[in-house]
Amino acid sequence: MIIKNKAIVADDWQVLRATDAVVPEGRVIVPLATWLAQRDSLIKRAELGVWLASCDRPEVLRDDIDKFSVIAVDFPKFADGRGYTLAYLLRERLGYKGELRAIGDVLRDQLHYMQRAGFDAFAVRADKDINDALKAFSEFSESYQASVDQPLPLFRRVNRGAGS
Repeated sequence: MIIKNKAIVADDWQVLRATDAVVPEGRVIVPLATWLAQRDSLIKRAELGVWLASCDRPEVLRDDIDKFSVIAVDFPKFADGRGYTLAYLLRERLGYKGELRAIGDVLRDQLHYMQRAGFDAFAVRADKDINDALKAFSEFSESYQASVDQPLPLFRRVNRGAGS
């Protein structure tokens, strides 16, 4: 199960972790290194996903960005925030419109901020309660800063009349 668009849904994608493995049939999210090594054979698939490590450069996907049904970003540990930047770059600079999934060490405390950076799907860590994690999206009513989900900062959204 994953959270997608603020709902718990079945996950029918397999995340392939080994970079040198044979890619099985079906809906598979492959490591970037596998995509780069096997691009010519993988590009023929109807549905394919790729995942980026926090040290990967999303720009290498520029010419193929529309080929992926899902792009995942791996969070190797809770304290590693590089995945937020990758999500922002994929959405804002590369124009990726498909499913953007957070995988790895994904916890409730991160979900609101991950969504703000551009994620719309979340594979919450297996030892955590996904129903509890879903509550993260209702904990904040307003955001001050601009981001992918709200391009205007709060001071630009609030109408302050002359008498205020």
